[in-house]
Amino acid sequence: MRGGFEIRQVQKLFWVNQTTCWLSLEGSIDAQPGQFVMIWLPGIGEKPFSIASIDPFCLLVVGVGPFSRALLKLSVGDFIWVKGPLGHGFSVDGQRLLLVGGGYGSAPLIPLAKAAKAQNLQVLVCLGAQNSDSILLPEAFENLGFQVSVTTDDGSRGQKGLVTSIVEQALQESDFDTLFACGPVGMLTALAKICCEHQLDYQFSWEAHMRCGLGLCGSCEVPQTFDPSLPVGWLACYDGPVFCKRW
Repeated sequence: MRGGFEIRQVQKLFWVNQTTCWLSLEGSIDAQPGQFVMIWLPGIGEKPFSIASIDPFCLLVVGVGPFSRALLKLSVGDFIWVKGPLGHGFSVDGQRLLLVGGGYGSAPLIPLAKAAKAQNLQVLVCLGAQNSDSILLPEAFENLGFQVSVTTDDGSRGQKGLVTSIVEQALQESDFDTLFACGPVGMLTALAKICCEHQLDYQFSWEAHMRCGLGLCGSCEVPQTFDPSLPVGWLACYDGPVFCKRW
């Protein structure tokens, strides 16, 4: 067995759509919202995954490559190897929170929303994706009693356009203390500019190609061209994946 990994058994599989599965593992995990784990499958490799639920411990797996597709072939009772939690997660700051998820970037926002609910905070959720099938788990936020606004590129669900458009609208209509986001680099870069214009504190979970998950290989460095507020040499796995900017 590889050092630092523990074995977890698959308890449940819930298919969100044809390529995306909610993978429930045995037990819980002592983690902060926004942290991640490294998953190892012997003979296949290891990859990072955001923690989509802390108790029970769940992952949201999207079949976008050989490793994730191998995970989607697992059955209840199978075992996987888990290392973590790793990295720095979200810090719940303020009373009025704006959560923004792009595509499967909604996954790490679910534990954050649950933490906000436990503290009786006000939350607005904005989700964006290419089409209606790619809007993932809006009901996870709605079931907590939070309003969810949706955009799709093709207009098949919610408002047509980019999620940044409804973020701008929300900021014009209400005041928020902090914006939390996870999604594609282009979305986060655009949100950083919006937050700068509004002098709004933000916490972004950056997606990057991770190999070691420990800050040793440097493969997950996020360049300042994505967000000028990022320090030089900022590593998503070690310094992040969450970067906080406070004005």
